[in-house]
Amino acid sequence: MTDNFKCDKCGSQTDRIDFTGNNNVCPVCNKHYYIDSWQRIKMIADEGSFNELAANIGSFDFLGFTDTKPYSQRIKEAKEKSNMSEAVIVGGAKINGISCAIGIMDFGFMGGSMGSVVGERIRNLSEYAITNRIPLILFCSSGGARMQEGIISLMQMAKTVSCIRRLKASGLPYISVITNPTTGGVSASFATIADIIISEPESLFCFAGPRVVRQTIKKDLPSDFGLAERNIRNGQIDMIVNRNEIKGIIFRLIKIFLKV
Repeated sequence: MTDNFKCDKCGSQTDRIDFTGNNNVCPVCNKHYYIDSWQRIKMIADEGSFNELAANIGSFDFLGFTDTKPYSQRIKEAKEKSNMSEAVIVGGAKINGISCAIGIMDFGFMGGSMGSVVGERIRNLSEYAITNRIPLILFCSSGGARMQEGIISLMQMAKTVSCIRRLKASGLPYISVITNPTTGGVSASFATIADIIISEPESLFCFAGPRVVRQTIKKDLPSDFGLAERNIRNGQIDMIVNRNEIKGIIFRLIKIFLKV
């Protein structure tokens, strides 16, 4: 029996192997579904070129924080569920032969929340880009700052922005790729200060999500509130690019920036 994937937008059914081979994009309606960081690395980096950095830096419960469960337990469960050590993977790689510094956030690890380790890994990646004189590319996906780390998580907004400013002062390009969803402290910091901001189709990109805004202002919102298609009309992003075309577009942009 064939294992099919049914699209929840258009209702079409696709062989799951074909769906996965299309990088989790519906071939009928072009809806972009979640892919994890390792899938995205395979998609964007030349085969065998990715060299992970800062993998030894991991989260721990320095506040002894507990909500419905201890933060230490949440970290353990997130690692087991996502097969990742944190909400971002960073490293050096090549895109069609050009060396780059690449960071990929993953909503599958605690909603892609930004804590101290996410900030530190991005700092490490930025320093790597500056040292090696190579472009920086960050794929963003996050629900915002990680509440279990309190004010320390909010400090990562200033930390990451400072790192990007150093990169720009060094004359190096920075490209941000918005994936669904990108909200909160990430959307209010390093995601929005790139030289070029690319978004996948229909990606939610805003500070507060539509549900929170609707509850706050007690009014209905446009159906496309926060989505890429509305953001590009309002100048919030520079281009909307299908997932399967992103590697080629980034390569062309890098060549323009580096004048090669």
